[in-house]
Order: sequence, then structure tokens, then C-alpha cells
Amino acid sequence: MELKILDNTVQAYLIVLGTILVTLIFKKLISKFLASKLFKLITNSKHNLPKQSFLDLVVQPLGTYLLLTISMIAIDKLKFPAAFDFTVYKTTTRHILDALMNGALVVVFIWLCLRVIDFMAMVLEERANVTKDQQDNQLIIFFKDFFKVILIIIGVLLILKFSFNKNIGSILTGLSLVGAAVALATRESMENLIASFIIFFDKPFTVGEQVKVNGFTGTIEKIGLRSTRIRTNEKTYISVPNKQMVDTIVDNISLRTQRKTELQLELSLSASASALSTLLTAMRHYLSGQQIDSFHVYLHDTGKHAHIVIVEYFSSATDEYEAYLILREKVNMALIGLLEAHNIELAASSTDVVVKQS
Repeated sequence: MELKILDNTVQAYLIVLGTILVTLIFKKLISKFLASKLFKLITNSKHNLPKQSFLDLVVQPLGTYLLLTISMIAIDKLKFPAAFDFTVYKTTTRHILDALMNGALVVVFIWLCLRVIDFMAMVLEERANVTKDQQDNQLIIFFKDFFKVILIIIGVLLILKFSFNKNIGSILTGLSLVGAAVALATRESMENLIASFIIFFDKPFTVGEQVKVNGFTGTIEKIGLRSTRIRTNEKTYISVPNKQMVDTIVDNISLRTQRKTELQLELSLSASASALSTLLTAMRHYLSGQQIDSFHVYLHDTGKHAHIVIVEYFSSATDEYEAYLILREKVNMALIGLLEAHNIELAASSTDVVVKQS
């Protein structure tokens, strides 16, 4: 046992190896125990929170952190072999190994914190799903991403501190000096970030609502730190920078109280004034008996090619789109039937009925 290999006795190697093996064997058990204690620490016992979900998220990074910590403590008891002690770019190999181990610890610790944030966001999302207001879900997703970015930045600073022995205070001071230059270089990203806060507090739209912007119509699926993701009616998935969502005109279709439909009928010039008047009266009578909020039927114009009749009606925007299509088809068929009943034809230059829906 007193035999030395690379400046350390065999007994010392066996103790270190045994310590690491014992930790590896009982790592999962110990990490579950510590995760349970952590769960009680960060949650309120009055609420029935999903403990298993928390364990599934936290046990792996916690076990890895535990194994790395104990391994570092055990290996530190060994003497660094002189044969391996050489300099690489003015840095000794011992310092390089220490930097790598410290960096690994920081990375695993940040990984653990990110998993805790995921759990808290999951719990808050479950509670927010109970309410009808989608604003809660939107805020949770946004701040989850926001705090994750902050944690990653903190992790980078910790690596600079413990792996490269840099003074964080001086680094932050230096960053403040170049902050203006960075802000100018990333002006568009900063504008999108500020716009995301404007969206959350001004609330022109929320996740789940249907909007029309830049010629695209679709449903808001996610509002991120930089862009808003929209699932279009063509089932494509587009990302619109938040700055554009703030600066351009956004039509929030979900907040419409009514859905407007406009029909332009180009009628033959052979129709007399009395026949047109009778037709318009019949159209108004028909529309008054339908489930629509309001309507307008009038002779819009006349000329050498056709008499132009405009039919406008407003239906409830809360109805399903399929119900609206059925209503529109029903009205169109009825108007065609009225034209046939009054022997009024479409103008020869008109090939169809112009229908506008907004």
C-alpha cells in the first residue's frame, strides 16, 4: 500500500476511487433525498404540487452536481504528479484542470437552476390554464425565457470568475463603458426586447388570439423576447419581429364584435326601376328574417354596362367560422333565387357575384 505511483500511494488512489464509486452508486438515492428537501423548501405544503414532476426535472442535474463536487474534494487530496506539471501558454496544467472542474461545476449548477425555473413555470402554467384569460400564460412563457437568459449570463460571469480568475466588478465596469457601442450594434435586438415589454403591458393581443399583420392572418402561438410566432391560416409558422408588431397596424380579429360581408351585384340594364325597387324590398325583407345583426341594401350606381346593387350585412364575430360560411352560402343562394323570381338577370359583362368579407 506504500507503493507510490505518480507521487501518490496506492492506498490514496484506492480511497479516492472508492469514494467516487460509492458516490456513483448512491448518487441517485442521495439526489432524490436532496431533491425532496429542496421541493419542500421552495413550495408551500398547503398546495398540492406535482412532486414527481419536480423530481424528474431536478434529480439528474442534482446528482451530477453531487458527483462532481465529491469527486473534486476527493481528487484534491492527491498530490498533483510532477510528471504532469508543465506549462502551456504560461499556464500550468494544474490550473487548467482546476479551471475545467470549476467551469463544469458552474455549468451543472446553472443547469439545476434552469430546471427549477422550468418546474415553477410548469406549475404556474397549470394554474393559468384554469382561467380563461390567456394573458397569464403569455406572461409565464415570457418571464421564463427572460430569467433563463439572466441565469445564463450569471453562469458566464461565474465561469470567468472561478475558471479564469477575472474580477467580475471590473468586467461589469468595462461592459458599462462599451455598453453604448453594444447597444448601437444590437439596436434592432434591443428594440425588439423593449417592444416585447410594450406588448405585455399594453396588451394589443395575447396568445391564442387571431390577428392580421403585414398581410398575414393567423393565430398568436408565442410571444418571445425577440419575435412573435404566428400560425397562419395556411398552417405555416412565421416569426414577426416584436418591433413590427408594435410599429405596424395590427388587426386583432379576435376582438371584432361583428363580421362584415359585402356583395356587389351587377344587374342587367334591361331591369326597370320598378322591378329593381321590388327586388331591393324583397332582399331587405329576406335579410330581416335572418340571424344577422344589421344590413344595408341599396342601388349603388348605374351606367352603360350595369345597375350595381350593394348588399352589406353584419353577423356575429363570436360564431364559428364554419357557421359563418353556412350563413353566407345561405344568403347567396337566397339572393340568386330572388333574382330568378323577379326575372332579373346579371349584366352580360358580369361573370359572377363579387363577395367581400372582412
